[in-house]
Amino acid sequence: MTQTVLTFGDSNTHGTPPITVRGIYARHYASTRWPQVMAAQTGCTLIEEGLPGRTACAGADPEMGAHMDGHLGLRVALESHGPIDVLTIMLGTNDCKAHFGLTAEGITAGVAGLLAIACGEAMQTRHSGFKVLLICPPPVLEQGPIAQVFYGGAAKSRALPPLYAALAKNWGVGFLNAGEHIEVSQQDGVHYDAPTHKILGKVVAENIASLAR
Repeated sequence: MTQTVLTFGDSNTHGTPPITVRGIYARHYASTRWPQVMAAQTGCTLIEEGLPGRTACAGADPEMGAHMDGHLGLRVALESHGPIDVLTIMLGTNDCKAHFGLTAEGITAGVAGLLAIACGEAMQTRHSGFKVLLICPPPVLEQGPIAQVFYGGAAKSRALPPLYAALAKNWGVGFLNAGEHIEVSQQDGVHYDAPTHKILGKVVAENIASLAR
C-alpha cells in the first residue's frame, strides 16, 4: 500500500536555492528538491509543505509576519491534508536569526511544541495514526547576503543536534541529523544546492523506510 508523506519545513523543504541577492524568489526544479527525490525513492504520495521563513515557534516574525510560526502552520497542514502515514519535520534554521534572541534550548522548545501537536491524540486520531521523523537541519554559516540576519546563528545551530536527538527519544519518534550528511551552501550559508538536495532526499528515504521496522 502506498504511503502518504507530508514534508513540513522552511525554505530548505520548499526548495529555495542559494541566493546572491535578498528578496528574489527562486525554487529548485521539482526533480531536484529533496522531498521529490525522497518520493521517487520510496514511491510514496508526497505532500510538500515547505514555507520560506517558517520557524519552529519563534513567535511573530517582525520581518516576515505571524504566519511563519510553525505551530500555526503545522495545525493547518495536518487539518488540510490526510490521512497521512509519515510526517517529516525539519525546522530550526530560521529560529537562529538574531532578532528572535533564542538560545539552542529555546529553539528546541519550539520543536517540542511541534511534536506535541503531531503526536497528540487529536492529530493522531484524525489521521488514524502516523509516524514522525524529526530532522535536525545542518548548521548555518554567517556569510553571504543574509549573514547579518543570522548573526550568532552558527553557534546556536551547531548545538541543536543532541538537543533534537534527546527530544525525539522522549517522544518516541524517528531522528535524523542532516548535518552528518550534508552542508549548507558557502554562497549564502543557509540554503542547499541541487546535489545536496539529492543527497538529503535519499537519506530521508532510508530513514522513512526504517520507521516501519
